[in-house]
Amino acid sequence: MAQGKRISADIGGDALQTIQQLGAAAKASRQQAGEGQAAAAARLGVHVQTIGRIEAGEPGVAIGHVMGLLALYGLSVRIEPLAPAAAPASETAQTGSPA
Repeated sequence: MAQGKRISADIGGDALQTIQQLGAAAKASRQQAGEGQAAAAARLGVHVQTIGRIEAGEPGVAIGHVMGLLALYGLSVRIEPLAPAAAPASETAQTGSPA
């Protein structure tokens, strides 16, 4: 897991992977534009460490900063519904049926 703040103990592996993918995409786009982290931080109005934390995929960075960095380099995010998750085994055992 990335170092830094952990917003919730309930953040699943899929969500953490998505955060890391967003950071990697932001980094690749910044580098392709030929800019350093300091330039990106100045354009976004944040500390250079924030850029590093976003690019490292740390889950504790404000979503506005993440989205702002992506937008600086022409990236957007599409929201799609996840497939329904199966009920946890303990929930099925308690109710006698899946939730």
